Amino acid sequence: MPTRAPTTAAARWSADDIPDLDGRRAVVTGANSGLGLQTAIGLAAHGASVVLACRDAGRGEAARATLRAETGKDAELQLLDLADLASVARFADDWGEAPLDVLVCNAGVMAVPRGTTRDGFETQIGTNHLGHFALVGRLLPALRRSPDARVVVVSSAGHRMGRIDLEDLGWERRPYRPWRAYGQSKLANLLFARELDRRLRAHGDPVVAVAAHPGLASSNLSAPFVAGLPKPLAALYTSLGHAVEQSDADGALPSLYAATMPDVRGGEYFGPDGRFEQRGAPTRVGRSDRATDDVTARGLWSLSERLTGVTYPDLPPVGPTAGG
Repeated sequence: MPTRAPTTAAARWSADDIPDLDGRRAVVTGANSGLGLQTAIGLAAHGASVVLACRDAGRGEAARATLRAETGKDAELQLLDLADLASVARFADDWGEAPLDVLVCNAGVMAVPRGTTRDGFETQIGTNHLGHFALVGRLLPALRRSPDARVVVVSSAGHRMGRIDLEDLGWERRPYRPWRAYGQSKLANLLFARELDRRLRAHGDPVVAVAAHPGLASSNLSAPFVAGLPKPLAALYTSLGHAVEQSDADGALPSLYAATMPDVRGGEYFGPDGRFEQRGAPTRVGRSDRATDDVTARGLWSLSERLTGVTYPDLPPVGPTAGG
């Protein structure tokens, strides 16, 4: 078994412990602010050539300026809207033949009002899961050109309230519940990372797929949710959040560990080591029983291929693991 990520008081892992990444190319989705930007900063500070994959050019350029100021390095900005499969296809086409060493699937939305993506998917499952499913599939040839590429899928402790309904993934038959829809999308992230890793390993592929979550971290992810609350509740939510949240830089550490450390193994899941995994140094963490359901994972994979039109023809399904 691999050793656990260091979490003792004498050896708490930090971004200073990231190894030299010179010569490696990385893409971080949703890198315009918060966790994505801090992940990009951590990678660039240690020598990686980073692409900020953002849907808004103005915010992306502001993030690029912040990264330059923090690291003394530059980054490349490329537009990517995960709520638009045509944008995902353009991004992958523009990438071309260059190898890709690290892909951090970070972008997402949380507990937003009922809405749909450009392709008609419920906003949260469409952005958080289906957009990334399509992106990884289209960039898999580039990842395979690296001798030791990694895919990091960012989930959430909120996956524990999620349930995958393969008959109603888009909440068309059920009353829409924003937090339940968010939980479903984050559970989908974990199931995708697990199933991707199982298929890669079964077919002898060197690409490694892992997952991470930030704990309770300061970011703009909750902004749409807070904006929809009455003002007194929004103020209370904000003040309570500031009291218990860790910084976005600390929240990015599990993703950075998963993306860079040599002891990481496919299928692992990283999060904070503190109480309820809300804050702390990165460590290997557990997941719900539903997040290890290989039958559901295979069903979600097949459905995701049908919905997005992106297939993984050289990664056919493998049998469920024991107890899966």
